[in-house]
Amino acid sequence: MAIRIIKLPDVGEGVAEAELVEWHVKPGDLIREDQILAAVMTDKATVEIPSPVDGKVLSLHAELGVAVAVGSELIRIEVAGGGDAAPEAEAPAPPPPPPAIVAEAPALSQVPAPPRARPGLPPLRATLQPAGPPRAPGEKPLASPAVRQRARDAGVDLRQVRGTGPAGRIQHDDLDAYLRGGTAPAPVAGRTANTAVEEIKIIGLRRRIAQKMAEAKRRIAHFTYVEEVDVTALEDLRATLNTGAGAGKPKLTILPFLMQAVVRAIADFPQMNALYDDEAEIVQRFGGVHLGIATQTPNGLMVPVVRHAEARSLWECATEVKRLADAARDNSASREELSGSTITITSLGALGGIVSTPVINRPEVAIIGVNKVAIRPVWQEGGFVPRKIMNLSSSFDHRVIDGYDAASFIQRIKGLIEAPATIFIEG
Repeated sequence: MAIRIIKLPDVGEGVAEAELVEWHVKPGDLIREDQILAAVMTDKATVEIPSPVDGKVLSLHAELGVAVAVGSELIRIEVAGGGDAAPEAEAPAPPPPPPAIVAEAPALSQVPAPPRARPGLPPLRATLQPAGPPRAPGEKPLASPAVRQRARDAGVDLRQVRGTGPAGRIQHDDLDAYLRGGTAPAPVAGRTANTAVEEIKIIGLRRRIAQKMAEAKRRIAHFTYVEEVDVTALEDLRATLNTGAGAGKPKLTILPFLMQAVVRAIADFPQMNALYDDEAEIVQRFGGVHLGIATQTPNGLMVPVVRHAEARSLWECATEVKRLADAARDNSASREELSGSTITITSLGALGGIVSTPVINRPEVAIIGVNKVAIRPVWQEGGFVPRKIMNLSSSFDHRVIDGYDAASFIQRIKGLIEAPATIFIEG
């Protein structure tokens, strides 16, 4: 028997490293050739690493969430015949620690903010000492205003603190003792306090989302503009088109109509269809409208791109959105399908709420957020009538987009949606 060392292969042109996001095997597993060993991620594209041989897993040599350089050792496999290394050359490395740890910790309400310093007070302990109820149910704690202020600052409920002063009065020393010993609250009858805390390591797509969102908020001066849009006529048109749609056509949602309206509005406001390189201080305006469609997937938020939306019909937009959304959700979308957008539309569908403050997909300069449709009373011709209303909550990069232009852009989209026939009139 011999040892076969599996290294991280070249997973893409110009890629020097990839983040390990999933192990599919563990030490001791018997594996077959072409069986998936691990998954790595680079620039939102997930790549599976297959085994080139049959054998037995000896050891894993990378931890989840760690960036692994191309050519670095990933795994050692015991195989029949010759291998990359003699068995005695190096002892197998121990398996990595599990990615999640469950530990005992106090309930959130028992974690105090740093209290005012008092001379001679020993450091707080990290665990809680359970004890019985400090006073009878319904009995109000007695304490001076100073003690009450300290308790508020420390986030302590005085009903859980034992008082040693006259008539059970809570004194500073009692509060100090509580903070040091962490007396646990008396449990409610029939209930058990759950003090478990699960530590979840942020890796893979979730880590990249976190980094990208933080960078966007740190570098972009966001300006959010919200406008009501009456979609009653659009909803009637949508229902009519869906009823008469032939076999094989996808069901129309509001999104393809909005895509068409955005394309028409960009013709009047080309500065919205742009990328801003804030390091070089250059704005690139694009002729083609490459619409990013923010899509929620089991792994997190992804933004597949409908390229050249300006050249697509309503039904073509609907078909492409469905194809890309399905690919993003089943993790089959390519790197090219997840990059290159020039403006983004984001929607939470039926959960869209009334207002949102979407984060711009940097280095773009605009993002259009769709909120849910709700029937609201609208004053028309001397009386209130029920209308289907939807808010557009959109954000703009205020460094390069003025507020007036942002509002005018959304007003242009509003006008097209409220008179949906105008979306399809050339001129």
